[in-house]
Amino acid sequence: MHVYEYAVIRFMPRVDREEFLNVGVILYCREQKFLQTLFDLNADRLRAFFPNLDTEELEGRLLAFQRICTGRAEGGTIGCLPIAERFRWLTATRSTVVQTSPVHPGLCVDAKETLERLFNELVL
Repeated sequence: MHVYEYAVIRFMPRVDREEFLNVGVILYCREQKFLQTLFDLNADRLRAFFPNLDTEELEGRLLAFQRICTGRAEGGTIGCLPIAERFRWLTATRSTVVQTSPVHPGLCVDAKETLERLFNELVL
C-alpha cells in the first residue's frame, strides 16, 4: 500500500458566498511518482449553477492544473518544480473561482485507479 494525498477541485463563482461545485480531483502519490488531475465540465450542470459562466475560461484554468501536473516546461515556472512542490502549489489556499478542498490522505495500491474512483465518487 502507498500513501497518497488528494484534493477536490471546486468551481466557486462567488467566493463571497462560499458556494461551490466539485469539478475535478487532483491526486499525488510520492512513492509512485504520480501527480495527476481529472476534471469534468458538464455545461448544463455548470450553467444551472451559474447561468453567466464562461466555460472556456474555466476550462483554461483547469487545463493549467493539468499542464502543471505533467511537470514540463508547458506548465510554466511552477510546472518545472519537483512533484511534491507542484502538488502543494496547486492545493494551496486561494481566493479565486477555482479552489481546492483541504488535502486528504489515504492508502492505495494503484494511484491512477484511486484517482478515477475518487473522481467518480466526488465529481460525477
